[in-house]
Amino acid sequence: MFQPNNQLPVQTIKDSSALMQVDQTEKSIVVRDEKQNGGFAHAETIIYYSKRLQDDLQMLGMKIKGHEDNIKFLNAQNNKLDDLILDLQVTLGKHHGSSTPKIEIENHSQLQTEDQTTELILQHEKSAAGILCQLKARHGPQASHLQLTKDVLGIVATLGKVDDDNLSRLFSEYLGLETMLAIVCKTYEGVKALETYDKQGCINKSSGLHALGATIGRNMDGRFLVICLENIMHEPYAGEFVADDPQRRLDLVKPKLPNGECPPGFLGFAVNMINVDNANLFCVTASGHGLRETLFYNLFSRLQVYRTRQDMVSALPCISDGAVSLDGGMIRSTSVFSLGDREDVDVKFPKPLVTSTLPEKHIEAERQVKEVRWKKEKMQDDIQREQALLNHAKFNFDRKKQEFLKFLAESSSYVTQAAPVTPR
Repeated sequence: MFQPNNQLPVQTIKDSSALMQVDQTEKSIVVRDEKQNGGFAHAETIIYYSKRLQDDLQMLGMKIKGHEDNIKFLNAQNNKLDDLILDLQVTLGKHHGSSTPKIEIENHSQLQTEDQTTELILQHEKSAAGILCQLKARHGPQASHLQLTKDVLGIVATLGKVDDDNLSRLFSEYLGLETMLAIVCKTYEGVKALETYDKQGCINKSSGLHALGATIGRNMDGRFLVICLENIMHEPYAGEFVADDPQRRLDLVKPKLPNGECPPGFLGFAVNMINVDNANLFCVTASGHGLRETLFYNLFSRLQVYRTRQDMVSALPCISDGAVSLDGGMIRSTSVFSLGDREDVDVKFPKPLVTSTLPEKHIEAERQVKEVRWKKEKMQDDIQREQALLNHAKFNFDRKKQEFLKFLAESSSYVTQAAPVTPR
């Protein structure tokens, strides 16, 4: 697959004020030379200074040419990305036209699971998550275009699905209600839009989510969590993905006991048991990372899942980031054990609504379209930056050109005045 090279040899443009300082220095040399050495020395200085200005103009001209070449290169790469997107869309069209993808609905009860999760969130009337869900219920897709919420990706509980109800309960209990109701934003700018403060540092309840809650009759109460994906990018999952896996599961190393064997009863890692919608598998962040390697890896890390408590306890030597078992066992770290009865967290991850039998090539083509579109967005940013550098170089060139023309005019005047008068 085509991957553009965005590492361009962009030339650094120095502030032209430095050149102006040199110009003033050179002018002072002209005055001193005229006083000390007479007209001959001054003529040499004029020639020297003229060459310096010409050299500066040539340097700026080369910078302009370099930026123009970079823009031309980026536009060519951008056109190739457009062609690639068209090719992939044709491929997707063939899949849709040749055979209608078979979608099997598991059962009627599962049709309601995602809606039930939303309904349970709405029952937390004074929560930030409840207010956002109410806004979405009233305004639908238009809610995501509001200035306040345009950077909000969703609520943790709605961004992943789990096939097994027991696992869903376990994961929800492990994270806790506060985290399940956490709002997920792409950038820190989105976080700041949710809550503002006055000069004394008190919450300004006439803006942000507090004002939104008041308008729909849901006054917020207490604290709420907001997870910023942009900040997670400082420590995202940096390893490989499972090969040929449409869900892009993380290729994590299985735990091993001191004897080198995998612990009995080990079922996998929690982060890989979350199903992520195709739209959020890739390029959710500006750096091109998806939800699994950012949000869910941040929440679960290498949390291990075992069949029984006994299996989990036997595997203690190779548990580093906690573990859970299907019969309710929970270890939060190598030194923190959760004992007692299970806690019923009402807001859980929903089950997948449908089971799709789309061809893997179709799923891969969809992923590639999203990836190429993300690269195209980055390419547009590069073109804009290069255009700004080009404009700056042209501005410096025009200013230096005017300075050169002025110098030529002044030098010509001096030469005319200094020229000897021919006797008649």
